[in-house]
Amino acid sequence: MKRLFQILILANLISVAFAQDPQFTQFYAAPLYHNPAFTGSGYAPRLIYNYRNQWPSLNANFITSVISLDHFIEKANSGIGITMMSDAQGNRIKNSEVTALYAYQLRVGDRNFLRMGLQGSYSNRGFDPNGLIFGDQLSNSGYTGNPSADPYASLTNYRTVQNFDVGSGVLFYNPKVFIGLAVTHITQPTVSYSGVSTADGCKTGDCIPRKYVVNGGYNINLNHLIKGSASMDKEFTITPTFLYKKQGQFSQLDLGAYATYAPLTLGLQYRGIPLKKVFDNFPNQDAIAALVGFRFENFSVGYSYDFTISGLAAGRGTGGSHEFSISYQLNKFDNDKSPYLKQRKKELACPRF
Repeated sequence: MKRLFQILILANLISVAFAQDPQFTQFYAAPLYHNPAFTGSGYAPRLIYNYRNQWPSLNANFITSVISLDHFIEKANSGIGITMMSDAQGNRIKNSEVTALYAYQLRVGDRNFLRMGLQGSYSNRGFDPNGLIFGDQLSNSGYTGNPSADPYASLTNYRTVQNFDVGSGVLFYNPKVFIGLAVTHITQPTVSYSGVSTADGCKTGDCIPRKYVVNGGYNINLNHLIKGSASMDKEFTITPTFLYKKQGQFSQLDLGAYATYAPLTLGLQYRGIPLKKVFDNFPNQDAIAALVGFRFENFSVGYSYDFTISGLAAGRGTGGSHEFSISYQLNKFDNDKSPYLKQRKKELACPRF
């Protein structure tokens, strides 16, 4: 079991080295990270901070931070924004990324909207190979100490790779339903820390594979169940949601539901595809997550914890995953020429916390 655990940790390290993107449990608290079509969806200046510490009990834990700033320009029916991401796996692999985003909004019928988004990114990825243990250096007895044939084992200096990248997305929504599709890393930029790249880096693993994200949900309004004039203006909803993502040979499905009785939001989520097998017949399941959030007029905060249910939990305690989100949205710019801004702000049905 110890040997299996070491190999699993090494497999996760290599997957990050070959540019698998980080993930967020609170994916609707990080909307711009998952789909550029969400840019400006707050209809006022909005600042969001997301932080995730995955598997803190391991030396190979993942720490990701994202800061997002966006705004909706009503005269242009457009949203503009920027995100800044810092992602690290231990002291070995680090990635800093800046992304500019744009979304254009079309009104379809009375209360339906279609958004189309674009993004362009610049990233700086660093890799420190010193002290790494590779798969051919492990045996049933543990670490052999023999030299590795892996080409990355010969690297001794810290390496960096810079890339430009693009992505796009669409989002349809109304007060009841929302569904979006996004594709990032369209250009599949090369990432070769050894300094030697091939004609088709994706076949050899030296590229960032395209990532496909489909997300959606349905907003169930339960305000009719509230009695008493003091509670009539409170939001009372249940929102089932899903998010499916695929990048290279890896895929994952998040299924969950959020219950909101303003200002409180509670959520429960499962991440995995149990019928799909990976890594020599291991079930493709990752975690069960619980979430709590508080939302006020301009300020919201959320916390979630992932309980690991994959093979990593059987080998050693991972410490789960801790995630925080903080959002601050300025007051909308109401004026006589834009009487619908308050209504529009509430028309995006996905959870806001």
